Amino acid sequence: MAATQFSSESTRPEQRLREAGRDAGLFVRQALRTFRATGAILPSGSSLATTLCRFLDERHPPDAPLSILEAGAGTGAVSRVIAAHMRKDDTVDFVESNPEFAGRLAELLETDPELSRVADQATVHAELVTELGTDRRYDVIISGLPFSNFTAAEVREILEYYSTVLRPGGHLSLFGYLYTKPVKAVVAPREKYLRQVRANWVLEEWVNSYGIDTERVLANVPPAWVYHLRQPERG
Repeated sequence: MAATQFSSESTRPEQRLREAGRDAGLFVRQALRTFRATGAILPSGSSLATTLCRFLDERHPPDAPLSILEAGAGTGAVSRVIAAHMRKDDTVDFVESNPEFAGRLAELLETDPELSRVADQATVHAELVTELGTDRRYDVIISGLPFSNFTAAEVREILEYYSTVLRPGGHLSLFGYLYTKPVKAVVAPREKYLRQVRANWVLEEWVNSYGIDTERVLANVPPAWVYHLRQPERG
C-alpha cells in the first residue's frame, strides 16, 4: 500500500508538467492562427500573473466577498492565481472569446487541482467581453487582452465597458509588453504601427485619468508593464 501511494504521489509533478506542456502547445498553435486576438506566443508567466492579481487581497471591509472578472483568460495561467486568492463567497467570470481556449478552461475547472477548488464559484464565457452585458458589477477586473493589437475604437469600447461594470472604488489591472512599439516601428507595416500608436493613445488617456500605479515585470517573457487603475468613488 505504501509503495503504491508513493508511486502515485511521485507522478503528480510529471502530470502537471504534461498538462503545462499541453496548454503551452495549445496557446502557441492558437497564437499562430489568431495572433491579433491572442497577442502573445506564450501564456503569462507567474510573476506577471501575481502582479495582475495584486488587488485580490485588498478588501473593504476585510471579510467582504469579491466579484471578479478576468477578460482574455486564455488557458488559465492567470486564472490559477485568481483561484488561489479566492475565498468561499467570491465569484469569478472567466471570459475568453477563443473557443479552443474557453473549452480548455472549462475542462480545467473540472480537472485542475487549483481551478477545480473554485469550480462552483466560476463561470466560463466563450464570447467577447463587451458581449457580457451591463447587468453585472465587479470589484476587480483583470484584463489580459492585447490592446496593442486592437484599433483605438476597440480599445475605447473595452475600457468604457470596464468602467461601466466596475464598482466605485474597484480596481482594474491590465498589461502591455515592453519594447513592442519600437520593434513595430522597425519591422511592422506602417499601417499596423500607426494602429498600435493610436490604441496606445487611448490606453494612456485612461491610465493618466484613473491610474494609481505602474509595475514593470522583467521576469516575464516578454517583459511587461502592468497598469493598475481605480474606479472613482461616486460623489
